Amino acid sequence: MPNKKAYLCGGNGYLMECREECGACCIAASISSPLPGMPFGKAAGVYCVNLTANMRCAIYNSPDFPDVCRAFRPDIQFCGRSRDEAVMILGELSGLKGH
Repeated sequence: MPNKKAYLCGGNGYLMECREECGACCIAASISSPLPGMPFGKAAGVYCVNLTANMRCAIYNSPDFPDVCRAFRPDIQFCGRSRDEAVMILGELSGLKGH
């Protein structure tokens, strides 16, 4: 099942796709709502249990895919220009130090 989407970014008029083998939003972001396998959500810097070894969501587009994840859209201001930059930006927004 494909795990790649393109979205118009923040009204800037350009498309941004989820990066292959990124998973930054599944690691760096803090999620307070329940997730499948993580009933209390997840802290920033903790890998989501649904993230596969190749940095893809195992439940993407399934009925279990959380609304909070479905609502997230890749955008240059959150995802930067690389996976490392995305981890740093999302980590800082979630309160992680040293990212």
